[in-house]
Amino acid sequence: MSFLQPWLLWGLPLIALPLIIHLINQRRFQTIQWAAMMFLLAAHRMARGYSRLRQWLIMAFRMLAIAGLLFAVARPLASGWLGLAAGGHADTTIVLLDRSPSMQQRGAGTGDSKLETGKKQLVQTLQTLGSTRWVLIDSTNHEPHEVESPTALINLPTTGPASSAADLPLMLQSAHDYIRDNRSGRTEIWICSDLRENDWAAESSRWATLRDAFLEFPQGVRFHLLAYSQLPPTNTSIRVTEVKRQVTSEGAELLISLKVAREGPDDQKIQVPVEFDIEGARSVLTVELTGPVTELKDHRIPLERTQERGWGRVSIPADANPADDDFYFAFDHPPRRKTIIIAEEAQIERPLQLAAAIPPEPSLACDAEVIGREQLSTVDWDQIALVLWQGLLPTGADAGLLQAFVERGGQAVFLPPRTPGDEQLFGVRWNEWTSSNESIPIETWRGDEDLLGRTLSGAALPVGQLEVRQFCRLSGEHTSLATLKGGATLLARVPSKNGGVYFWGTTPALRDSSMATGGVVLYAFVQRALSAGVVVLGKARQIDAGDPRGETPSSWSTVAEGDQGLSTESSYHRGVYRANDRLLAVNRPAAEDEARVVGVPRVAELFRGLNFVRVDDSAGSLSSLIQEIWRIFLVMMLISLIVEAALCLPKQGRGLSPSGQTTQPARAPGAAA
Repeated sequence: MSFLQPWLLWGLPLIALPLIIHLINQRRFQTIQWAAMMFLLAAHRMARGYSRLRQWLIMAFRMLAIAGLLFAVARPLASGWLGLAAGGHADTTIVLLDRSPSMQQRGAGTGDSKLETGKKQLVQTLQTLGSTRWVLIDSTNHEPHEVESPTALINLPTTGPASSAADLPLMLQSAHDYIRDNRSGRTEIWICSDLRENDWAAESSRWATLRDAFLEFPQGVRFHLLAYSQLPPTNTSIRVTEVKRQVTSEGAELLISLKVAREGPDDQKIQVPVEFDIEGARSVLTVELTGPVTELKDHRIPLERTQERGWGRVSIPADANPADDDFYFAFDHPPRRKTIIIAEEAQIERPLQLAAAIPPEPSLACDAEVIGREQLSTVDWDQIALVLWQGLLPTGADAGLLQAFVERGGQAVFLPPRTPGDEQLFGVRWNEWTSSNESIPIETWRGDEDLLGRTLSGAALPVGQLEVRQFCRLSGEHTSLATLKGGATLLARVPSKNGGVYFWGTTPALRDSSMATGGVVLYAFVQRALSAGVVVLGKARQIDAGDPRGETPSSWSTVAEGDQGLSTESSYHRGVYRANDRLLAVNRPAAEDEARVVGVPRVAELFRGLNFVRVDDSAGSLSSLIQEIWRIFLVMMLISLIVEAALCLPKQGRGLSPSGQTTQPARAPGAAA
C-alpha cells in the first residue's frame, strides 16, 4: 500500500489521544477511604474483569476510528500487481511508449491491442498519481515533448501504431538527457513495452552506461515498467522476399517470392489464403503451412507489357496481430549492377572481376570495371553499387569519396594489401600478416544473417571448406562474421549508419586462400553485396520503416498507406510512397517478426541498482493498475465509532441480585464516581 498524501501520516501519533485523555481523566479524582463503601467496592471487584475488558475494547475502537480517519485523508492506493511507493506527486513524469508493430497484438476476445491497453492504463494511473510535468518519448523520433495531461496520450497522432522498431536504450538516453538539461526534481519514468529482444537490445553495452548515468542523479529516478510480454497463442505473418518483373512471349509477368511464418502449434497443416493486390487487380492463392515457416518461390502474376513499373501488396486474413498481416512492394526495371575494382595484384583482380560481372540470372545486367586510384574522382558514384578494394586503405579525398558512397547506401569490401601501412578507414586498420604451413581451419561463421547467411532454400554456404593459408589481422571496432581457429577474424563488418562496409582477412590469391578456386563463397558474397548496393540505385526501393536510407521523407507523397499517421511520419508507417520519380515501399523490419522476449531475470539485471518496479499486464485487460481505497478506511472509522458507542451504553433497569442487594446502572468508563 502507498499514499498520495503520505505527509499526513505524520499525524499517526494522534491515535494515542484517547489513551492520553483517559490517563489525564483518571488523575482528576482522589481516593478517600470510606467504610460505608466497603460493600459497594466488593461488588465492583466481582465484575471487575468484564468491566476492564469493556474499557479496553472502547479504548481500542476509539483509537481505530482516529487511525481510519488519518489513513483516509492520506489517500491510500491499492494495486493488484503494482507495489507502488508513491511518496507524493512527482515533479516530472516521463512516458516511454513503444509503438512498434508487435505492440499491435490484440488480446483474446477483446478489440484492444497492447498499445491501446497500455495507453489507457497509463492515463488512468498517471491521473491518479499526479505530476507537475508530463513528458512523452515515443519509439519513432525519440525526442521528448511535453503534453498538457496524461489524457493526451489517447488521441495524439504520435502515440498511434507505427511500423518501425523501437530502440529502448536510445529512448532511455533521451529521457536521461531531458532530466539533465531541465534539472528536473523528483522524476518517474514509465516504460510501456512488450519486451521484444530486437527492441530492447539487452546485450548492448549501452545499458551499463545508462544505468551508471541514472544512478548519478542526486534527486533519484524511479522506473515503472508496464510489460506486455505475453505472446499470442497463434499468429501468422507474411513477408515478401523478392519481386522481379520479366518479359515473356505473351507480355510480362511479376515473380513474387514470399515467406509465411506462424507462431503456436506447428504440428498440423493449415491453409492460409494469400491475396495479391497489384494496383487494384486482386488474386488469391491458398498456401498450405506445414511448419513454422513456409516459403513460396517465384509466384507468377501476369502483367500488361506496357506496365513496366508499379506497386502491390500481399495480405493474409486478420489474426492476433494485424501489423504483420500485409506487406507492400514496388517493382521496376532492375538497374545495372555496376562494380568498380581497385587492386594492386592482378591475380586478385581477375577473380573479383569474374565474381562481380557474371549475373546470377539472365534478366540481370552486371558490369565490373577495374580502375586505378587516380580515376576515383572521375567515377559516376550515383551509378555504382559495389566497390571492391584490395591494397593500402585510401586517405584524404579518396577516403572522403568512399565514405560518401557508403553513406549514400553503397557497399564497400576491402581486402588486405601485401604490405600493410598505418592508414585507417572507418575506424579500422590492417596489421601484420600471419602464415601457416598447413591450412588454417575456419572455426565459426554467421550463417543466420548477413552476406554469409543461408540461401532461400535453407542450404548453408560452404564457408567451412575454404582453405586459408595466410591472413592479415585487423584492429578497430568491428563485428566478426567469420573467424579462424584461434579467434582471428576472417570476415568483419564495420558499423555504418547506411550502406555496408566489409573487411576480408585474406585474398583470393592462391598463396593466401582457396577463395578463387572454390569460388562459391566468393561469388555468393559479391552478388549479395551487389544486391544490397543496387537497392539504392533503382527507381523502386524496399525500405524498412524508420530507416529511410538516404531518402527525404518530408518530400514523399502517399500512394498507398497501411497506417494512418502524420505526413511528417511517413517513414515510420508501412505503405507505398512516391519520391520524385521513385516508388518506395515501406514495411516493418524483419526483426519484428521474431517473437522473442527478454526474460524477467535479464530485465531485472538491466535495472540493477535502480529504483525499479515491474508491472505485467495483458492486451485488453480491464483491471486497474492502482485505485484509491480511502472509502474503506472511512467505513472502518464509522464502524469503529458505532461499536464504541454501543459499548458505552449503560445497562438498563434496576433489580435485586441473588443476595438481595440493589444493583445500579453501570457508569460509562471515565465517568466520575
